[in-house]
Amino acid sequence: MKGLTLTLAAFVHAPTVLPEAVRAAGRRSLLNMVGTAIGGSNEAAIQKLMAMLPAFSGPAIASIIGRSERADMLWAAYINAASANIFDFDDTHVPTVIHPSAPVAPAILALAEAMAGEGRPVSGAALIEAFVLGAEVTCRLGNALHPVHYARGWHITSTCGAFGAALAAGRLLGLSPSQLVDALGHALAQASGSVETLGTMSKSLSVGQAARAGLMSALLAADGYTGPAEPLEGARGFLALHSDTPDYDALTGGLGSDWEILKNTFKPYPCGVVLNPVIEACLELHVEGGLRADAITAVTLTGHPLLRQRTDRPGVTTGRLAQVSAQHAVAVSLLWGKADLAAFSDAAVAESELKALGEKLSFVDDPSFSFEAVEVCVLLEDGRKLVRKIDGAKGGLAHPMSNAELARKFKAQIDWRGIAIDDEALIAVLEGIENAADATSFLSLARAR
Repeated sequence: MKGLTLTLAAFVHAPTVLPEAVRAAGRRSLLNMVGTAIGGSNEAAIQKLMAMLPAFSGPAIASIIGRSERADMLWAAYINAASANIFDFDDTHVPTVIHPSAPVAPAILALAEAMAGEGRPVSGAALIEAFVLGAEVTCRLGNALHPVHYARGWHITSTCGAFGAALAAGRLLGLSPSQLVDALGHALAQASGSVETLGTMSKSLSVGQAARAGLMSALLAADGYTGPAEPLEGARGFLALHSDTPDYDALTGGLGSDWEILKNTFKPYPCGVVLNPVIEACLELHVEGGLRADAITAVTLTGHPLLRQRTDRPGVTTGRLAQVSAQHAVAVSLLWGKADLAAFSDAAVAESELKALGEKLSFVDDPSFSFEAVEVCVLLEDGRKLVRKIDGAKGGLAHPMSNAELARKFKAQIDWRGIAIDDEALIAVLEGIENAADATSFLSLARAR
């Protein structure tokens, strides 16, 4: 489909009047991303990245969310993206399972902070516009490749996110359509990421790289660094490389009127999104009371095949692996009645009763289920069966988290991080960010002291 890349570039370049619902979705997404970045900012993987950073960093002009250190633009984008995604607690686009905020928002926050330091502050309204447009293209790329891309093992957040980050940063830099095409070409040269890395520190590398690659792509394009004319639709471009049957119309159909960010959802639990209905069902069964590990004979999960493919991970040994383990999610929510950050920690996975119950889990694949649905059947030693079916979990499109629930989740991230941040003030600034003359002024409230 000729002209596809240029069409998207022209769309991102053009003056944009976003509907209020779209702007609100952008603000909610940014708020959630800042919260998850704070929560993840002191994890072991982030600590190791921070330890390596000084040897490879330029002037420290950009904030690291949730930490006292600063870094250059590219490293700040990288670290903040990795922190935002590390707990799998970030947003999720339906149906692609892309987490659009982690790669896109950190890229433009780092850029905007650098621009403010040069006396060229980016307004909150302009930042939200750039973010929404970058996230839009990220998710539309996912739609064009879904479900083949993810099924092949590509980490769709990292691959598609690099393109969205490039366009969002390019928007802030005022790039022309042809320069935005160049930026997408540079993103093509760098975008990568594999699902094989889920549950390991390696996953954070590709998410961080998506933000950094996108920002670097835009900066290179601004300096006249040129790329291919058709990085998306070319014979060896991104779409052809990653799917035998890409849906080209998904990229441009309804562009500017049908907004993918309205299909962006927020997780109540820090784990892979396909586990949300599983956890909700198990929490409801826990409330009924009387469940003991030794009284449970078997647990069966009936759901979309993706549930088994992505979460059949018995005997996990780390909190990060627990985020993508149905065995752990079922055990901890059934027995503890919890599914918070502590429930998916290294300490939790070491509990013997959770490991024992996880060994009793089996799956039944049923393609008629959406990935937002599941049926949990618990067989007890006295012969009773406890069954709970969830057609749409909390946090999904049918049951979105309210602003108040997002605020509570945000505060819980700060509590987990254990640093002194004025959560009420930070939430208020983020909710009203479009009124800010400098979009990055909130970052002073989001750093450790």
